[in-house]
Amino acid sequence: MAHPGPDCGSARAGLLSALLAVALSLGGCVSLPQSDALRDSPPQDLPPRVELTQVPFHQQDDFLCGPASLAMVFNAAGVQASVESVTPLVYLPGRQGSLQAEMLGATRRSGLLAYTLAPKLEDLLREIAAGTPVVVLVNLGLRLMPVWHYAVVVGYDLDKREVIVRSAGRRRDLWSFGFLDFLWQESNYWSMLALPAGTVPASAHENEFALAVAALEQAGRAREARESYRALLERWPHNLIGLIGLGNVEFTLKDLAAAESAFRRASAAHPSSAIAHNNLAHVLAALGRYDEAEHAARAAIALAGPTLPQSRRTLEAILEQRVSRR
Repeated sequence: MAHPGPDCGSARAGLLSALLAVALSLGGCVSLPQSDALRDSPPQDLPPRVELTQVPFHQQDDFLCGPASLAMVFNAAGVQASVESVTPLVYLPGRQGSLQAEMLGATRRSGLLAYTLAPKLEDLLREIAAGTPVVVLVNLGLRLMPVWHYAVVVGYDLDKREVIVRSAGRRRDLWSFGFLDFLWQESNYWSMLALPAGTVPASAHENEFALAVAALEQAGRAREARESYRALLERWPHNLIGLIGLGNVEFTLKDLAAAESAFRRASAAHPSSAIAHNNLAHVLAALGRYDEAEHAARAAIALAGPTLPQSRRTLEAILEQRVSRR
């Protein structure tokens, strides 16, 4: 779900935020499913309190909460960035803010892995405990008058049931779990991480992480994607997206032996994957091993499926190359 950019740090946002605090204090019909779930089943394996004091603070001036939030998490991940350098990457003047797609895309283009968390407050806390700040999208206004705002969560206290947030002009804002829950609901609890290549999120889910690494590859960051594919496969050795992706980036980086190894692993672990056999055939042909390449290409063709035309073209190319090399 995409939202227009927020009016970050404005007086109007502050007023509406105060109104929401009053609404929360009234209790009653206010639904706080995330904080209620955490209260009813508190995680026993998390440290009671964590604060990532090393995360720098960039003030979020009007309309620039997106760039400022990214600058903070980029810096925390070891990438030099400022509000001024990030703004052209994400800010949409016509929307007076930044959409989630721009936030994720700019992260990938900067060589970092962009990972969207599951919509769970517990997962957010696990990332903080692992040392990773989290960007959250909240609504500081009302449902009919939204004021969308990105903030960076850098700490929590389980006993006090509160989070520590870098937001607007405040380096260390304290929000109760309930207050965060209330503000966060309207974005469907959207949050993201910006991670160095090769890092697996503490709350990572296999498929979602594999797709996040594939998106990093598609952003043209082959070397960073290679490190992240390797990390993915260390955790989930038979993941098909990871094996195919690793083979592809190794081929792009001209390490044909490593590409062959990845595609062989893929075809062995997933013998019904025509893509694995086809890509193996392609790299074997590049290595000049045409008999093996033909065998792999015919295996891909035998599996048919939506990639059948591509598999046939691969076989034709192999046969033509073998004839031309004689």
